[in-house]
This record gives sequence, structure tokens and C-alpha cells, in this order.
Amino acid sequence: MRDNTEINGRLIVVEGLDGSGKSTQVSLLRKWLESQDVKVSFTVWNSSELVKKAIRRGKKKEIFTPTTFSLLHCTDFADRYEQMILPQLKAGYIVLADRYVYTAFARDVVRGCDREWVRKIYNFAIEPHISFFFRLPLEVALGRVLIGRSMIKFYEAGMDMGFSVDSKESFKIFQDKISKEYERIIKEFNFEVIDATRPIKEQQDKIREIVSKKIDLYDFKYKNLNIVKFDRRGIL
Repeated sequence: MRDNTEINGRLIVVEGLDGSGKSTQVSLLRKWLESQDVKVSFTVWNSSELVKKAIRRGKKKEIFTPTTFSLLHCTDFADRYEQMILPQLKAGYIVLADRYVYTAFARDVVRGCDREWVRKIYNFAIEPHISFFFRLPLEVALGRVLIGRSMIKFYEAGMDMGFSVDSKESFKIFQDKISKEYERIIKEFNFEVIDATRPIKEQQDKIREIVSKKIDLYDFKYKNLNIVKFDRRGIL
């Protein structure tokens, strides 16, 4: 990934298994930063309008190969990166990302894509200033996701990999492999590991402590910025 030293803003990302609570925590962090009068923006994995319809159609027909799936998600990320993330960082925003390239580094590799190849197709992206990983025992994460659900979607369950003909069992195997791949990269990318078994408030207090220590939030308050407005396509 590229160096982040020439970026005016700060990029904070959250990663973790489905059910780890990362989305709840990044939402709380966003509200807290906004309450501090900090200019903040937010992006989420697999949300680009450019490829959303293609991904939806492909999933419905269950026709994706691991490589095709990987390239489409990279296209989604590249569009959001060029249209939203990078311009906002250059304008001095704190950008919060619910999943970043590390999601691909874990999921795509588990699907059989070459580890180095996956990293190379994302080498245009900058390294985040802070990367949080929400560590949670697999069984707890699975329990949170599976409770009250009669079925898991085909790709969500990793059914394309042939782990099991049962969607829930396939999901468990898939998530276990993803968990192990995340554990491989924690030290490599200097993740801040959060114990996701702790109470929500305790986790959030720890996150705020780390953010405040690593980022001088005063520099990113409205009164200290040349305000630039954005819509979904980028700078207005």
C-alpha cells in the first residue's frame, strides 16, 4: 500500500468478522467525532453505485468465480476510493471506513486467490492511520449472526467454495478460515486489537482513547478547515 504522509486528513478503518460489532463501534465513533465538531465522513464496503447492480445480479445467479468476485469488489473499492475517500482525505477530513482492503486480503485469499496478487491489485490505496480489529471468539460471532436467521446467503456462507452443502455449516467453516487469515495479518499491518467480548461502552472508551492519542482532533475541527462539501460522487 502507499504511504499516507502526504494526506491532509486521517483514515481510520475497522475490520473484523461478521458479528464482531465493528459497525456499531464505528457508528459510535462517528457520532462522538461529530459531537467534537470534527469534520468526519464515512464509507462502507461494497457500496459503490458503479458496480452494485452487477454484483447483485451475479450473486443472484451464483455465477461468480473467486477471481471475478475479487475483481468486482476491487472495482467497487477503487470507485469509492477515487470519488470519495481520497478527495476527502486531501481536503482534511477524518474518514471512517467500515472495512478496507484488509477485508479482501482475508476473504479473497480464503476463496483461493493468490495472496500477493490480491495485495497488488489494491496497491493504489494508502495505508490507514489507524486500523482497528475487533477480535471475538468464532462461536460468539457466529451466534450473533445466525440467531433468528433461517438461512445464510450463498456467497455470504462461502457456498461457492464447496465447504458444505449446509449453508450454516459452510458459513462456520468460511468464517473460521477468514478469522485465521485475519490473525495472520494483525502484526503485519499494526492493527489496534479491540476485545469485542467487552461491553460496548468499554470498547468505545478504548477506541476514543487510541484515536485521541494518535490524532490531534483539534486540527480537524470545522473552524480549522477550509470546508469542502461532498455528495456521493465527490466534491461539489
